[in-house]
Amino acid sequence: RTMLRGGSERSRRFRRNATTTQEEISSWVEKARVSRLQHLEEQASTTIRKAVEAANGEPIAFPCALIAGDVIMLELMHRLGYLTSGAIKVLFIDTFHLFPETLEFLAEVEQRYGFKAQVFKAAGCNTKDDYDEMYGADLWKEDIEEYDKICKVEPFSRALRTVGAVTMFNGRRRDHGKERAHLEIIEEAAVAGGMIKVQPLVYWEFRDIFDFAERESVKLHPLHDDGYPSLGDAKDTVRVDRDKWFEYAGERSGRFVGLVNKDGSAKSECGIHVDGAIRDAERDLWETDKGSHVKLWEAPRVIEALEGTNDDNSTLLVVYAPWCKYCQAMEDAFEDLAATPPANVTVAKLRGDAIRDFVEEKLMTKSFPSIYFINNIGEFVRYESETRTPEAISAWVEKCR
Repeated sequence: RTMLRGGSERSRRFRRNATTTQEEISSWVEKARVSRLQHLEEQASTTIRKAVEAANGEPIAFPCALIAGDVIMLELMHRLGYLTSGAIKVLFIDTFHLFPETLEFLAEVEQRYGFKAQVFKAAGCNTKDDYDEMYGADLWKEDIEEYDKICKVEPFSRALRTVGAVTMFNGRRRDHGKERAHLEIIEEAAVAGGMIKVQPLVYWEFRDIFDFAERESVKLHPLHDDGYPSLGDAKDTVRVDRDKWFEYAGERSGRFVGLVNKDGSAKSECGIHVDGAIRDAERDLWETDKGSHVKLWEAPRVIEALEGTNDDNSTLLVVYAPWCKYCQAMEDAFEDLAATPPANVTVAKLRGDAIRDFVEEKLMTKSFPSIYFINNIGEFVRYESETRTPEAISAWVEKCR
């Protein structure tokens, strides 16, 4: 009882001083919050500046998705003068499945910060109608990994190659959780031939992003006000209760909803930052510098073959895209065929996704892989079977002679 009375007395003394104590605590918390934001801003700005200086004039890319952290990075880059000067090139991937507000917001931030983003889309597509015709409107339902490769990973990799980036900024943070929980500020990445990945906001938390935006009057994506903590494709991004936004991994809790990987696990990444994904999308097939027996052809050589001015040999030609899973699946079989080809037959490849208009006009195809036998006077026939073994293709070639 004595102990209880003592405890009660201490409680009464605490309650008498509670108002003053609470005011002091609130003041201290606010000062700590301001100090934290100042430190995070300085750390992020210094990281950006040092990364730009280290690049020594080489191209630097910032693939921007206009999520909250990306907008803060645009703000900091703008303050350092790197957007208007073009020292940092802003890249944007239009998946054809984004919220309409995202494209509108892109135009707004371009005007606000004085830059023009380079926009990349699925290869060979300028509009959603083009995409639907080429790949099908329901590809993401049928094969989410193939959708990611076509709409995100391949355009992303192509964007980095196009600008020749040696350094890439991105807004990934540790509090995103899961695969991102142990990120460092700087990483080496096997992307676009090898580059440095820089995460200036890696130690920020989601609450810091909004605190900074409020303090500095940085306008964020309008759909945050409509309940979306993060913005991706409209098809699989949902609203999240505001009180859950700032939990661990809360920002991305509304992303990839209902999507499942092929191994049955819940989807948590779009594929761009998954280890090896970009490297696989970027890797060519039948690489001659690695000893492939498949000859590399380009459009002029194909025209010669179709005009019958090539040589006395016939040609077995595969029109392909390196990111296409069906092309990847036949790589070994076609290589085996090229190693021991039918007599007087040249085995060659033509990358079709880079010259779609040409292959559609000259070879009448929009799909990959497409395999053709072209005889020595320019007549050609397409292989229609889906059995792409060396034996099956060789037997078909003999029938075509």
